[in-house]
Amino acid sequence: MKYKNLIFLGIGILILAVMIYFIGFEEILNALKLADPLYIILAILVQIITYYLFALRWKIINKIAHINISIRNLIPMVLIGMAINNITPSGRGGGEPIKAYLLSKETEKSFESTFATVIADRALDSIPFLVLAIMTIILMVISFKISQWIIVLLIAGVVIVTIAFILLIYMSLNKKIAEKVIKFILRIIRIFYKKDKGILEKKITDAIEGFQKTMNLMLKDKDVRYIALPLSFVIWISEIIRVYLIFLAFGSVASPIIIAEVFIVSTLVGMIPLLPGGLGVVDGMMILLFSAGGISPQISAVATVIERLISFWMTTIIGLILLPYYGYSITEKLSTSSDYEETDPINNFLDEEEAIDKIFEEKK
Repeated sequence: MKYKNLIFLGIGILILAVMIYFIGFEEILNALKLADPLYIILAILVQIITYYLFALRWKIINKIAHINISIRNLIPMVLIGMAINNITPSGRGGGEPIKAYLLSKETEKSFESTFATVIADRALDSIPFLVLAIMTIILMVISFKISQWIIVLLIAGVVIVTIAFILLIYMSLNKKIAEKVIKFILRIIRIFYKKDKGILEKKITDAIEGFQKTMNLMLKDKDVRYIALPLSFVIWISEIIRVYLIFLAFGSVASPIIIAEVFIVSTLVGMIPLLPGGLGVVDGMMILLFSAGGISPQISAVATVIERLISFWMTTIIGLILLPYYGYSITEKLSTSSDYEETDPINNFLDEEEAIDKIFEEKK
């Protein structure tokens, strides 16, 4: 692991420690004593089921790409990928090349093919999140007592996300719109990107055309439309249920809607590539928003700590324990993952889009 990741991890832990200090360590311990262990166990079971659902969705995508592998073999790869995401400040993307490498090694398929399935899986995860994010922002404006400027920002966020989502789908189905988007992006690229401009423009044109074709095929594929996409919604709902069970463990009567709103917004913040897994930032956001939603700061803090122990630390520890099983060092592969994210983000993105298109070309 690169030293900067350790530094970022330390900063995240420090932020969480400061928040706990101001709330009161003794008050949090007293709240922890009230916990019903049955609900904590149920929350852990829900998390384990979520691992299975992640692997099931990935298996469906792999099947489309003619990659045959059991869910039992996919679950460790899912856990390792999530662990790497948690310890690298890469917006939940640091573990994707690792998952692709593991799948390639296990199935003896090319890295390009396995990486394509990883990116397709990530795209399916993003669609329900966008829908839930839009609904969440609207509900937060209605249900939370927040200042007017925050309301304005949230409404602006709803408008921007909604337009982007509609444009994304429309561009996938309408060739003329896609061509206009290509021309717009190329105009921007010509201003800011001077190196190998002609080659880059061709890559962007090919990438967007490939994206349109890929999304079109994904929307038409029955397994994606009727199994994998609904499964993505089930996964997000199961994660919200996990958080709700933790609050039930402390006798909280918090509305499931409030809990869902806070979880989605905090997850959105965690996707910003600042600290590993959003550590400290996500925790702090959850505590603040739960408190704003009417839950006591002590219960908010202790429930958030338990939630992150299950979703962040348990997943990270299990994933890192499993990693040596595949026969290479954690340090080497983490360095590879970090280098992938940092060397050339534009070309990395284009390579992803080029790879994902091959899945559906092979199925035809």
